Amino acid sequence: MSRFVSLAEAVGTCVADGDTVAMEGFTHLIPYAAGHEVIRQGRRDLTLVRMTPDILYDQLIGMGCARRLVFSWGGNPGVGSLHRFRDAVENGWPHPLEVEEHSHAAMANAYEAGAANLPFAVLRGYRGVGLPAVNPNICAIACPFTGEELAAVPAIRPDVAIIHAQRADRAGNVLIEGIVGVQKEAVLAARRSIVTVEEVVESFAGVHPNACILPHWTVSAVVEVPGGAHPSYAHGYYPRDNRFYKDWDAIGRDRDTFLAWMRDTVLSGGPGDFAVHAQPRPR
Repeated sequence: MSRFVSLAEAVGTCVADGDTVAMEGFTHLIPYAAGHEVIRQGRRDLTLVRMTPDILYDQLIGMGCARRLVFSWGGNPGVGSLHRFRDAVENGWPHPLEVEEHSHAAMANAYEAGAANLPFAVLRGYRGVGLPAVNPNICAIACPFTGEELAAVPAIRPDVAIIHAQRADRAGNVLIEGIVGVQKEAVLAARRSIVTVEEVVESFAGVHPNACILPHWTVSAVVEVPGGAHPSYAHGYYPRDNRFYKDWDAIGRDRDTFLAWMRDTVLSGGPGDFAVHAQPRPR
């Protein structure tokens, strides 16, 4: 059942050292505020899972939170490399990072398998590519009915799923609108879940037909954090901060510059403490 708590309490009770943690949100609703609280609480040895690790995971890796990364694409969207991710892989700074790379399709299927409490996912994929040669968790199996060769990957069953959403009601049900991505599957697959939201409302009036509602019994903790997805965007609330994504290339490229930025804007602040804050939706 959902509990309404502070962000510090949500992370403190749901995320432990050594956990497998999935922070999902495709293009928008990326849970930056919650990820920053994980950094502030000094979590270590995490296995981080995300279909598209971008700046948030670059920050977590650079601050030494991650031991392993399971992913399907890693980069600064529209800009280039994630320099903290690259430094960890190439130079072991701040410490070595294990990587397990998949395709988007495999990750999506693996989350769905986890949500269904299945041991693995089956898909048509990985034909003519090199990933199976470097990832032992991509296996070939034969269909028992047709003999067709298919790809199989382990189900993703995180210890904790963390997402951002637009709204929660007083009962703890959560509403996601816009690009839903794999937020639903990540929460259903996880043992525990944290959902940060833009606002808590009395009811979900005027819900878009494409919306997804997670019932309260699927969510461990709900936290009201306006602007909690910034610098990504929250559909209906604020746009993507494209300038920040461009600026991150210079911030993340140098170790000292990165550490100074993290100290000044994340470690010393609260949720969403950026130089430029997201603007709430007009009421």
